[in-house]
Amino acid sequence: MAEKGKRGFASMDQEKQRQIASKGGRIAHQRGKAHQFTSEEARAAGRKGGLAAHQRGKAHVFTPEEARQAGRKGGQASRSGAAQQEGGTEQPLLEQEQEEEAGLEAQVTPQQ
Repeated sequence: MAEKGKRGFASMDQEKQRQIASKGGRIAHQRGKAHQFTSEEARAAGRKGGLAAHQRGKAHVFTPEEARQAGRKGGQASRSGAAQQEGGTEQPLLEQEQEEEAGLEAQVTPQQ
């Protein structure tokens, strides 16, 4: 019996597959046929993916310093988004981080 090779969609290079899939996703959203995740469904999907990655040993293990930086960055991003929605002006994120670190250093450094 003859061996089967890749045919159709599977025979295309990954970039071409990605382009076709992207078009399908956009059209589905335009037509209102795409699945809209609720926050609970999205949370469950993220948890499932994270657990699978940890079980396979592929998940990134954050150092305490990385975790602290990621938390700060997320908190600042959420604050700046809220302020922008309210029409406020926000400093660039890097400037905020530098000012906060300078403030923390001033609190830790003993005054003479």
